[in-house]
Amino acid sequence: MTAAATGWVPVVCAAAAAALALPVRPALRRPAAAAAAPSVGWLHRHRLVWSLLAGIGAVVFVQGRAGPAAGMVAGIVCWVAIGRAEPADVRRRRDAVRRDLPHVVELFGATLRAGSAPAEGIALVCAALPGAAGDRLSGVASRLALGLDPVDVWSSLADDPQLARLGRTLSRAHATGAPVVASVERLAGDLARAARTETEERARAVGVKAALPLGLCLLPAFVLIGIVPLVVALLATLEL
Repeated sequence: MTAAATGWVPVVCAAAAAALALPVRPALRRPAAAAAAPSVGWLHRHRLVWSLLAGIGAVVFVQGRAGPAAGMVAGIVCWVAIGRAEPADVRRRRDAVRRDLPHVVELFGATLRAGSAPAEGIALVCAALPGAAGDRLSGVASRLALGLDPVDVWSSLADDPQLARLGRTLSRAHATGAPVVASVERLAGDLARAARTETEERARAVGVKAALPLGLCLLPAFVLIGIVPLVVALLATLEL
């Protein structure tokens, strides 16, 4: 690659480093929208910079006439891959909803057992257990408080991966006239068992994943203590 072609690479890299170092000014939004919108991670925030760096790296690596084409392909692939990656904030909120949901449903069942109406009970739960699950259910509580059809309100949760079971259970109970308390308590038991099973599976997975690093750590000691003395003794025997 010629000097003219490579001269701009340090300049672009320096500009990219400066762009990554500059603080990002938050956009001015209304308080409600700011609370509802998840924050964008640094990977998505600097999506263009990473794509440019990937393209530059491909150009420098490939060189020749195929360098620009390789850089364009690498930049596009990096742009698409980052766009499809799930932001860390979204993943954390999803995990928080899945972790809090058994407690939310259990407390909701307790309020229903105490005689509260579903609209009042879900509002009490959202106030008592603030968090990711409570934030998502606060809209349901507001719509129920306005007197909307409970079947339609609970059915609106069908598109939520974490709250779909709760929505289906409540909408089916209201549509068929089944006891709401029994349905909610049964769902709370199912969610609690699923949470315990998931915790046990994660604990077992930790042991399996830790086996390889521990084995690699013990391998040098095994070689030095078990194999090296045998090899030295064998060589000494052969020399004799």
